[in-house]
Amino acid sequence: MNNILVPIGTSPNSSDTLQYAINFASNFGAKVFVMDVFTVTSGTGSLANVKEKVAKSSKEQLREVIDKVNTNNVELKIATYNGDIIDGLKEINKAEGIDLIIIAPRSNAIEEELYLGNTTGRIVKQTNIPTLIVPKGTEFKPIKKIMTAFGSGIVKRSRTLNPLIAIKDKFRASINLLLVKRPGYSEEDLQVNTALLDLSQNLTMTSHANTYLGVLEHFQSQNPDLLCVFRRKRGFFKKLWEKNTVLKSEFFVPIPVLILSVKKD
Repeated sequence: MNNILVPIGTSPNSSDTLQYAINFASNFGAKVFVMDVFTVTSGTGSLANVKEKVAKSSKEQLREVIDKVNTNNVELKIATYNGDIIDGLKEINKAEGIDLIIIAPRSNAIEEELYLGNTTGRIVKQTNIPTLIVPKGTEFKPIKKIMTAFGSGIVKRSRTLNPLIAIKDKFRASINLLLVKRPGYSEEDLQVNTALLDLSQNLTMTSHANTYLGVLEHFQSQNPDLLCVFRRKRGFFKKLWEKNTVLKSEFFVPIPVLILSVKKD
């Protein structure tokens, strides 16, 4: 894990998320890209001049956030982008190769009822970059226990598991698999990827209407430091992926959530 990206928004808690990312990155010797986006349209005065001024202001705001954290000898790089955040993420990923995005679940401008705000939801839904969602106020601590929950054991590309493997190896974490048999499951869904099985200490099977209910059933007994799930067309969050925001009533855990994207089912 070499390059970690932290999108910075208007939330006053941005420095907390960045500090978590820095402390996380220090364990891997990774660089942290601190990113902000802005929008300057062609109808805004002298485009080149305005864009330059806004870009300068954006960088100054990022430096203000950086000044609030302990860099812990981690190399920080500032990245700004004029346009949509998804386009910006894809561009920097193409140029640098981002291994992980670390982001808060929502901005302070979003209602307390929401777990995922619009920006975070779009990042998770519209990019294939592994994403670690860190709840507000979470202080970094070594990850020792990981619950990996899924409704299908099919993982066609083993490299999908790379972030999970890196975290397991670095912190010598134990991984417990939770396979939730949902209505309409197939026998193929019960055939767990061998690479995933090799990572784990045990596999628990349960039956529920959705994967989240399975997580709720076993969350307290397993007491994980990290929840790992897969985003796929018919996987975790199911219909929740149809929209960008996610209500806390639909999903909420008080620990970091690692979301790995499975492109094809």
